[in-house]
Amino acid sequence: MCGIVGILGTGREAAPVLLDALKRLEYRGYDSAGIATVDHGRLDRRRAPGKLTALAAELEAAPLSGPSGIGHTRWATHGAATMTNAHPHAASRVAVVHNGIIENFRELRARLASEGHSFVTQTDTETIVHLCQDMMDRGLGPVEAASETLRQLEGAFALAFLFEGEDDLIVAARRGSPLAIGWGEGEMFVGSDALALAPMTTRITYLEEGDWAVVTRAGAEIHDEAGRIANRPVQVVSPSSVQIDKAGHRHFMAKEIHEQPTVSTYALAHYVDAATGLIRSEAEAVDFAQVDRLVLVACGTGHYACAIAKYWFERIARLPVECDIASEFRYREPPLSGRDAAVFVSQSGETADTLAALRYAAPHVGHVLSVVNVAESSIARESQIVLPILAGPEIGVASTKAFTSQLVTLGALAILAARQRGAIDEDEERRLVRILSEAPRKLSEAIACAPEIEAAAITLAEARDVLYLGRGPLFPLAMEGALKLKEISYIHAEGYASGELKHGPIALVDSSVPVVVLAPRDGLFEKTISNMQEVMARGGRIVLFTDAAGAEAAAEGAARVVVMPDCDPFIAPIVYAAPAQLLAYYAAAFLGKDVDQPRNLAKSVTVE
Repeated sequence: MCGIVGILGTGREAAPVLLDALKRLEYRGYDSAGIATVDHGRLDRRRAPGKLTALAAELEAAPLSGPSGIGHTRWATHGAATMTNAHPHAASRVAVVHNGIIENFRELRARLASEGHSFVTQTDTETIVHLCQDMMDRGLGPVEAASETLRQLEGAFALAFLFEGEDDLIVAARRGSPLAIGWGEGEMFVGSDALALAPMTTRITYLEEGDWAVVTRAGAEIHDEAGRIANRPVQVVSPSSVQIDKAGHRHFMAKEIHEQPTVSTYALAHYVDAATGLIRSEAEAVDFAQVDRLVLVACGTGHYACAIAKYWFERIARLPVECDIASEFRYREPPLSGRDAAVFVSQSGETADTLAALRYAAPHVGHVLSVVNVAESSIARESQIVLPILAGPEIGVASTKAFTSQLVTLGALAILAARQRGAIDEDEERRLVRILSEAPRKLSEAIACAPEIEAAAITLAEARDVLYLGRGPLFPLAMEGALKLKEISYIHAEGYASGELKHGPIALVDSSVPVVVLAPRDGLFEKTISNMQEVMARGGRIVLFTDAAGAEAAAEGAARVVVMPDCDPFIAPIVYAAPAQLLAYYAAAFLGKDVDQPRNLAKSVTVE
């Protein structure tokens, strides 16, 4: 959500470098963009609503010069997506880019307005600019003014300040939103993450919660929230971890769907001991035999991964599970105990609600674990145990490969918990590990059904409403499939437990409403087929995803049948995830939607 980049360069204009860096942040989702530079002490900026092509055109018509600058892609919170509201915001002597929300901006704005400051935007960020300008007008230098400004702000933010008359200074700060500093040869950089700074540098310092930094070409002096010097370590980021090309695919989402067999193999290699056929994990530090309850917390797609994992933990490990949406969990203030273990799932590791839920739970539970794709993220750093999913950078806003890698990781954790609790013996553990290890191959076979899935997607693309049905662990996957369709095609879709059809949703069924059924031939298959018959009896069009045995038993009457590879029920939610994703992808692509950057959505939701 939103993106920040800054550069103190030498021997080159900053604006083209900033624009290129902002392109690497497009995956976060945005609706306007802008750049400010300092040239021989003069502060100037260009902004544009819409995509970066509009900003590029603005820069071509009126170029910005100077080796120092800051840039921003904005996802609107306060104020519409207009040029006036686009970042950077500026007063006469300072420009600011900001991710997050300033909660006390109305009080600050009212005070500053009463003192003669004029506001022209609807944003909370403009308040930061005027507050800093006010401090400078009172005689403070740029660094002192920025520091005092930070002290008065309440809320979540990542900030970069650029100053008139200061060619060699950026003040950067974070509280609740991620921010990193990049180290170059005679140059320094600031960015929302390592992707923002590639290929400028692979030497990165991640600011901790409450940190602020004085960045010059000579380096960075980092202070903690109390103002004490707190210089953080420099980490070297692998260049391969920040490569973001489409590899010949039309969209990043398509590329990332096709990467799932590979990245799920990475997760398996991390959690499976090839020599013994048993699970090995950082989570072995937890004695699950002493855990009375597991609390799984996440948002969006991560929440559906948790909902699937609930079936595994309860069925295989006989461990009671509470699965909650982070934004509800944090305010519901549920009772927790030292015999609970809490697992927080987030692709970015920066999801604001999930991080807040972790901070609520941490003092009350016995163990805090996180399942993340970014090992240096805030959620990872504040967890006792970090379980990486190893999916690599995910650029498409709609999560795909991170979802299946989360499932592989949670599946391995469920097997580990089952062993520790005595619910399975070593032979059964090896059997389950062998089944889990089949997931990459089965995913590849499922993805090979893409032509049939694309044909089925046309049925969905013509509809205004779509129902998804599943039973057991395929029920949460039905909700995830519906979410994918909503996210990228803007077609209204809902996922339901098949058995709930008669309790309301069947009222929606007619010939205009396709019903997607995820139904491998497992122990619940016959029940699901009965629900299918009820749909077809009312003129509903069934799009059935099943295996060969299921197709032989239930294909008659279905509008479309896509035959999936045979697989054990344990890994069926992982295998059937890929066709659910492809169904949404092809529907959206057929409709000409912006698949990688759907409207109103952001990749990393770092504000509440």
